[in-house]
Amino acid sequence: MKTVVLGSVPPEIEAMIEHRHATGADLFDEVWEGEYHMAPAPHGAHGRLEWEMAVILRPLAQRAGLYDTGPFNLGEPTDYRVPDAGLHRTSKTATWNPTAALVVEIVSPDDETWAKLPFYAAHHADEVVIVDPQDRRVTWLVRVGERYEPTEQSTLLDVATCRAIRRRARRTSPATRVPRRGAG
Repeated sequence: MKTVVLGSVPPEIEAMIEHRHATGADLFDEVWEGEYHMAPAPHGAHGRLEWEMAVILRPLAQRAGLYDTGPFNLGEPTDYRVPDAGLHRTSKTATWNPTAALVVEIVSPDDETWAKLPFYAAHHADEVVIVDPQDRRVTWLVRVGERYEPTEQSTLLDVATCRAIRRRARRTSPATRVPRRGAG
């Protein structure tokens, strides 16, 4: 469901946003060019996938000299997105991070994962990993100019993307398993 409020923000909406902020319910809320997007907390299975991706990516990130985080704010206070996880070139993070080497998005029902790609490209995120538990698919993308293209080789992590996911997925959830080529 999508709700758009045109004109000035009514006091009831301001109070709801303030309540979300005060209670921490706004953790995954985003601002898209000044437009406030309220996102509910993800389902528990989403969190398990986030942990599994961390287990898969952490040793690769460490080998590449990158630092991993969970959800973080990519952008600035008036225009930011909150990926589920990220790899960064420095261990020093801030409330507002201008970029990330790699972002991880785990698709939830009715979310805006795919619509975030132009923003990530504009903020120079080199690679994006999208995990779709519903379709049981992992899509690894590499930035080419201002857009992303699917890739089978992560230059950032110096690993074949399917091999990186498949090797660990055998020991984890079926949701992170990548179908073998020709297996549909």
